[in-house]
Amino acid sequence: MVAGEQRGTMKGAQFVDPKVLARLDSLEFVARSVVDGFINGLHRAPHLGFSLDFAEHRGYEPGDDLRRVDWRVYARTDRFYVKQFEADSNANVVVLLDVSASMRFGSRGIPKIDYGRYLAASLLYFSHTQRDRVGLITFDRGVVDYVPPSAKHLDFALFALDRAGRDRHAGAPPGAARQGLLKPPLLTATERLRRRGIVVVVSDLYEEPEAVAEAIRPLRFRGHDVIVFHLLDPAEREFPFEEESSFEDIESGERLPVVPEALRAEYQALVQAHIDALGRLFVDSRIDYALFDTSVPLDFALFRYLSARERLRRVR
Repeated sequence: MVAGEQRGTMKGAQFVDPKVLARLDSLEFVARSVVDGFINGLHRAPHLGFSLDFAEHRGYEPGDDLRRVDWRVYARTDRFYVKQFEADSNANVVVLLDVSASMRFGSRGIPKIDYGRYLAASLLYFSHTQRDRVGLITFDRGVVDYVPPSAKHLDFALFALDRAGRDRHAGAPPGAARQGLLKPPLLTATERLRRRGIVVVVSDLYEEPEAVAEAIRPLRFRGHDVIVFHLLDPAEREFPFEEESSFEDIESGERLPVVPEALRAEYQALVQAHIDALGRLFVDSRIDYALFDTSVPLDFALFRYLSARERLRRVR
């Protein structure tokens, strides 16, 4: 999706620079700031998509919509009660976040892992405000943390995301972080997530396109609505390096001498071919796919997620 198209669609939204978020300590505060700003920018109520399925009454509180007051109950009790309804979009929403070694790369102030953590926290916080059950899986070659989806598990998910950030800042030597491998942890996720829901995969997809699609397809075959956020650092797309140097594969530790000027065009073509192939494979598998570089405001990702979510709600 082109950034300009998203910007036009979200007219009035307050975009949040990820580099600004990187200076904030509280992951919950980051998520709340992004989500509240996003909702205000859309001029939408924070709770979207209520059905007519009555859930329960609760006492009236200042600021509640008077249209939700049950006047029949008032006539019997002389007290104000508000009707609450089940959200027809109520679902399990689970974010699968890649925390492998390649996600530690960052050329402009924010590594992919931190962008992914902010994105995951924002998605989960937003879904929680929609009364969805939220869960989280972090993974590299296997599952690192698993928070099963529940209406009460937002704090546990945020804690796991915070721990992933602390692990990154722990000062591990090069090569100490584990290489990523999509298929084993995503197969484990497919086996654990038995109830159908919305699954959001956040990764740099550091494998061949067919291997990536093969790893993610089982989630779709199980009946989940799958959304893939492909994170890349700007330098991974532009290859802006000028001087001859030795480049190290952050996953394997292997070094390769490179003359950037001689390889830039070929490198950019290969990256674009990789992105195009992923897009085609995901379309064929009916999986939503969006590419983001880590300089793009998180509002764009939230809008992409909300658009897919609203489509799914209408289908249901």
